[in-house]
Amino acid sequence: MRTQFLPYCLPLIGEEEINEVIDSMRSGWVTTGPKVKRFEEDFAAYTGARHAIAVNSCTAALHLALAASGVGPGDEVIVPTLTFCATANVVVHLGARPVLVDVDENGLLDVDRAERAITKSTKAIVPVHFAGQSCELSSLQGVAQRRGVTIIEDAAHAIGATYAGRRIGTHGLATAFSFYATKNMTTGEGGMITTSDEKMAALMRRLALHGMSKDAWKRYSETGSWYYEVLEPGYKDNMTDMQAAMGLHQLRKLEGFVGRRREIAAQYDRAFRALEELDLPRELRGRKHVYHLYPVRLRTHSRSEFIERMREMGIGTSVHFIPLHRHPYYRDAFGYKPEQFPVAEELYRGFVSLPLYPRMTDQDVEDVVDAVRWALAHGTAYPQASANEMYRDKEAVR
Repeated sequence: MRTQFLPYCLPLIGEEEINEVIDSMRSGWVTTGPKVKRFEEDFAAYTGARHAIAVNSCTAALHLALAASGVGPGDEVIVPTLTFCATANVVVHLGARPVLVDVDENGLLDVDRAERAITKSTKAIVPVHFAGQSCELSSLQGVAQRRGVTIIEDAAHAIGATYAGRRIGTHGLATAFSFYATKNMTTGEGGMITTSDEKMAALMRRLALHGMSKDAWKRYSETGSWYYEVLEPGYKDNMTDMQAAMGLHQLRKLEGFVGRRREIAAQYDRAFRALEELDLPRELRGRKHVYHLYPVRLRTHSRSEFIERMREMGIGTSVHFIPLHRHPYYRDAFGYKPEQFPVAEELYRGFVSLPLYPRMTDQDVEDVVDAVRWALAHGTAYPQASANEMYRDKEAVR
């Protein structure tokens, strides 16, 4: 057992980020200003997108992208059930109906099920690049073209991931990224939208700041103008220069962060490959996995007991995710039932995310490996991981 608890996740922030934030404070530009613009330009260059719009969260990014796509009352938006609630909440906020669909064995949107869910009211599909790996975008793009719907990607987990040799952020009409504290790079809170559509980029920029015709920082800069017009009732979703100050340096370090994540994932793969009690995440052909998460699936053990045993060994864990159809709001408002989502149910019953982040040392990784083996050896094992047996896990029972 460790003498010091290993948290599930910690950000890696250096002196460069700290000094850049201090510089912003001293400059007087503490809200949206020149550093936000630099961050947007750097991020667009990194992803290969023509435009990047910095906002205060990935939730805001998804909301703005869907709003700019014309999603509103009477529309339907297809969302995988295995995701964080924000992916569907923003659909509800726009007055539309989130249509939940099941995932495949990798936790990614099931494209066939998504196509079967399309109706005459379907406006968009929001694939979620779960755990740091891209969905099957080629097939999904074919569906979107045949059926006349828009793709808005939720890439909260997938900064730096690639599909078919191209970085995520250029495949759909728009892509939403997260810079939350647990993500592969962070600005504390914050997000980004990428698009290569000129008109959509302009609209999202306006909507992100009250629907005003002028950026706030331009109004108060040396060359700015006091005059502005409100062109539509927008929102308050802008990023601050203090956040962007962190982002500028986190982005420069991102490839190193991803490299370390992949190293740790490879260490876990080697350590757990022979364990029949676990199913491990897989990197699919033609994709680069950035391992925002390393979710293992317990096949023969109680998840609650496993998590407690890991805690006893000084290791933090998490669960990603409680499927949306299990939450009271989505269950009661839309009538979703567990039997409609057999794959997500099976994954959820056994999913546990292990610590994986660049601040971890090789000794930390070894401690996690030892703790997993100890937890499995000292936990209750069922003869078979049937659905009924796994439902003994109190967290899986509604």
